[in-house]
Amino acid sequence: MKKVVRDAREALDRAKIQDGATIVLGGFGLCGIPENLIVALRDSGVKDLTCVSNNAGVDDGGLGLLLQTRQIKKMISSYVGENATFERQFLSGELEVELVPQGTFAERIRAGGAGIGGFYTPTGVGTLVAEGKETRVIQGREYVLEMPIKGDFAFVKAWRGDHAGNLIYRRSTRNFNPMVATAGAFTIAEVEELVPTGSFDPDVVVTPGVYIDAIFQGTYGPKRIEKRTNRPKGGAGA
Repeated sequence: MKKVVRDAREALDRAKIQDGATIVLGGFGLCGIPENLIVALRDSGVKDLTCVSNNAGVDDGGLGLLLQTRQIKKMISSYVGENATFERQFLSGELEVELVPQGTFAERIRAGGAGIGGFYTPTGVGTLVAEGKETRVIQGREYVLEMPIKGDFAFVKAWRGDHAGNLIYRRSTRNFNPMVATAGAFTIAEVEELVPTGSFDPDVVVTPGVYIDAIFQGTYGPKRIEKRTNRPKGGAGA
């Protein structure tokens, strides 16, 4: 199958995402997020989505754009502290939220992509995280059973990709993207640089193209961060 598409809109047309879908997305804060796909998803108007992402971006960026338009029904996340829209919708009961410890979150996505039926972890034992879940004692320590996460679709962002869908990530933008790429029944990759197959050494490939169903070169503006803290003018002690 020809994987290269013109843009995010064509990728979504090929995926045929419908209301109620579960989408797993890479990124950490605003770092390494599939921003072109998020905007195209907003413009598509699909709703009642379950979005699996480390966090929900900020009010005017990342998944915050889909919260503004109330297209997300449920968020499965680890950290949600930078989005006031998220907070308002959760407190009003509009948004269902499943908070997952970050290491467990990463492993649940990895398990979904690897076909693992579940795993035991000590994280969350004796807390709300463990309520209603199976527990067992292994070598004298109590563990809780966590189930894998797999999406109908997965959206990832990479630095460079080729026409076969092989992906390379750059520095911290790698974050959750390699795991997310394996966890969707239909996975779309947006990249900063799209090159012909064979343009880079196979040894540097992080995500093999077998996981990718559609790929395109995105368009990007200045890099954003969700929160900036500056030292007082004049430095320490001024």
